[in-house]
Amino acid sequence: MKRLSSPRLSLMPAAPLRAPLRPARATSAGSSRPRPWLALALCASFSAQAADLVNNPSAAERFAKPSNDLVERENRYWQRTPLPVPADLVLEVSGITPVAGKRLLITTRRGEIWWVDGAYAATPQPKYTLFASGLHEPLGIIAAPAPQRGYYVAQRQEITRLEDTDGDGRADVFATVAKLPISGSYHEYAFGPVLAPNGNLRVTLNVAFGGATQAPAPWRGWMLEITPDGQITPIAAGLRSPCGFLVTTQGEWFASENQGEWVGSGRITHLTTGDFAGHPAGLAWSRLPGSTVKLRPDDIKDFDEPMPDVAQRLPSVKPPAVWLPHTILGISNSGMLQDLTAGKFGPFAGQLFVADQGQSKISRVMLEKVRGVWQGAAIAFREGFESGILRITHGEDGVLFAGESARGWGSVGPKQQGIERLTWTGQTPFEIREILAQPDGFVLKFTQPVDRAIAEKPENYQVAGFTYLYHKAYGSAPVNRVACPVLKVNVAPDGLSVRLANTCLREGYVHEIKAAALRAQGSAEPLLHATAYYTLNRLPEGARIIPLDPKAAEICVAPVPALASANTKKHPTKIPADWAGDEGDKSFLLGTQPGLKYDDTLLTVKAGARVRLVFRNSDDMLHNFVLCAPGRGEAVGTAAVALGLEGNAQNFVPDSPDVLYHTALTQPQSTDTIFFTAPSAPGDYDFLCTFPGHAAIMKGIFRVE
Repeated sequence: MKRLSSPRLSLMPAAPLRAPLRPARATSAGSSRPRPWLALALCASFSAQAADLVNNPSAAERFAKPSNDLVERENRYWQRTPLPVPADLVLEVSGITPVAGKRLLITTRRGEIWWVDGAYAATPQPKYTLFASGLHEPLGIIAAPAPQRGYYVAQRQEITRLEDTDGDGRADVFATVAKLPISGSYHEYAFGPVLAPNGNLRVTLNVAFGGATQAPAPWRGWMLEITPDGQITPIAAGLRSPCGFLVTTQGEWFASENQGEWVGSGRITHLTTGDFAGHPAGLAWSRLPGSTVKLRPDDIKDFDEPMPDVAQRLPSVKPPAVWLPHTILGISNSGMLQDLTAGKFGPFAGQLFVADQGQSKISRVMLEKVRGVWQGAAIAFREGFESGILRITHGEDGVLFAGESARGWGSVGPKQQGIERLTWTGQTPFEIREILAQPDGFVLKFTQPVDRAIAEKPENYQVAGFTYLYHKAYGSAPVNRVACPVLKVNVAPDGLSVRLANTCLREGYVHEIKAAALRAQGSAEPLLHATAYYTLNRLPEGARIIPLDPKAAEICVAPVPALASANTKKHPTKIPADWAGDEGDKSFLLGTQPGLKYDDTLLTVKAGARVRLVFRNSDDMLHNFVLCAPGRGEAVGTAAVALGLEGNAQNFVPDSPDVLYHTALTQPQSTDTIFFTAPSAPGDYDFLCTFPGHAAIMKGIFRVE
């Protein structure tokens, strides 16, 4: 599914920024009123089949989501409340800023800005009032700091300051602060702005798709700083699709990133002036006056090596502070938020929350600085949202608001748009509160005392290290995965922390830490989320609790056993011998379209026909073709997500009797051909893309007559 980076969008054209605005109008959830100016044709990135699932109950039931026990458990602690939205309001929320008086101001991908009143009510029935329209896909909004007035918005082509000077609730000033060069590529998103401590603004810019360099306009793939009078200073390069970024209370900047070419998995990178975060497209502009980055395009090759190895040899390449393992902690990492609620949102003050558009979830990140380098752990926090989350923010009383859109990108959440509220119930789950690196392992701190008899046994923990390749190809499977046995455990006297001593720890690697066996003291409650991923960029100095093993290098070579690859008989790439060289009775050329779609959603054959299927992936992300038993597509898609770290090696095809045949997970602009015999039983067989997040939208019917 997608990352904030993918399908080509059919966007509403931007109206002139200073066009006269209509009189103010308001609407409340449940109300109905004519709005001809919003009667847009369905975006080209929606598939006809997706629309059928919305309008055809029988079809929707066929792909209904199963209940999720984890979501129900999470809801005990952080209550999720969708805000009602009028049926005729397309509220694809792309930016949220809280305003005094328990109001919200939100931007939408359709180019509108709305006031929202009543979002904090116990049983919300919000009132929506139009503040502005005619913008070009704004992806963020903040209040302008004094002495400026109004609000800053990042559009595709510029940073704009909006102001309501006559107090009627509608913007009447649209002032261009700075122009952002664009070429016209659908992928040239501008994220932000974020207010810097010095009073300037910062934005991050996507690389483009479709251009020869992927950066046909200046500063694509960069973080920029912009003064109130419009002066632009390039800060850092190497970004691909940096949908989320922030500055912490310590004055440190971090940006989220989406998996793709040159980006093995989602990640969060610490950015300072002159940094290069890995994607080389933006280096096309490193020769321009004002560039703070010294690298040039020729300095970056298609290394196809582990990223920490490249970074050690080429220090100008900056590895992430925290990796977010793909399909586990998201597939389209988006908005970020630091918890500054002083405990009003729960026990994770100061930590980061990271939203995900594709998997409709939020993860939690805890950071620490070790030997001058930022690193830390990521862990699941809350899933089950109704649509893909683009933006998260804290409002009054510690309430979190999530703005959502699935248009063109698709998401696990079943809806195309929305806004939801997340409120801490006051109950604290048994959870890993924090993880800190040690010279020989990790300290795990908990929100409740742990059962000592269980926690002190090394066999109740599993730790393994892995990393990702740094290469031009789209994404990376986890590589160099090695077990890191726990040799000793020290439990703190108060039971609120344990110290693990491991072998085989490696700098630059992600360390998967599993503690599913642990229970809270005095109860049988397990950890709400029992697996965390610590990116160990530097081992700290200090005392060890186990001696350094001089033979560790010899011990740490055995890879973690991986799941067996899916049955190769189900991926038949050679013409069967009994076809006598014939290419079959029926041939299909199945392609892809932007927006997570096949170019044909109904393939018809006769029972027992010999089939040659050529799958051509012309999209800019990974896809496959998986043929399933009738009505079993949803179950297969769910099982594919559950493969987790093993997914890439499996082509994200689960070893299931419901899978009949499949192609490989196919890189962009590549093909895979399979040969098989159609089932002998007539019926409608599901086919779908099982890359995590795609299955909910990218599917069709293989009809056997």
